[in-house]
Amino acid sequence: MAHELVEAMANMKEQEALRIVDDLLAKGEDPNMILGFASEAMQVVGERYQDGTYFLPELIMSGEMMKKVGEVVRPRLAAQQTSAAKLGTVVLGTVRGDIHDIGKDIVGFMLEVNGFEVVDLGIDQPEENFVQAVKERHPQVLALSGFLSVAFDSMKSTIEQVEAAGLREGLKVIIGGGQMDDTVRRYTRADAYGDDAMAAVAFAKQTAGA
Repeated sequence: MAHELVEAMANMKEQEALRIVDDLLAKGEDPNMILGFASEAMQVVGERYQDGTYFLPELIMSGEMMKKVGEVVRPRLAAQQTSAAKLGTVVLGTVRGDIHDIGKDIVGFMLEVNGFEVVDLGIDQPEENFVQAVKERHPQVLALSGFLSVAFDSMKSTIEQVEAAGLREGLKVIIGGGQMDDTVRRYTRADAYGDDAMAAVAFAKQTAGA
């Protein structure tokens, strides 16, 4: 059934996807696992967008579908949480020169439902906005998003400015959003890169010692 959820969401079959989510919850499946499969479907959508199979309307539709899945799953996740205390704080945003927000929004949602306070700066954010947010909010993690390859330079300069401001110690940086790999991670001087939203959650939990 998990494979069916990925397939339904990747093929833009919203009602079928929501029915499968309801069935999985009724069977007692882990809501985090369900969100993981939904995130996997979003990765498929992103790949189809990159190869020209899907276009902007499908990206928007998939983002809305992910939000609806999250709304269904969120109460079950809240019931599982044994403490209201947040695991930590994550500053999140799409870097200068990039206006894509669907991947960022999914990561932000997944972090929130897993117990993190998320400071979402939005899209096309200049380096100084990230520096200011880190200075004011003292996050454990800085998450930089960018779908386009031009975002790599913005990620690099953002991290450099955070370092120049003396804010890098004790702060972990993860990048994601497009075709990320370890070469890009080394170029930007980030601590990690994420292929999907669950990778970002796992990194944040590891950083927070959760």
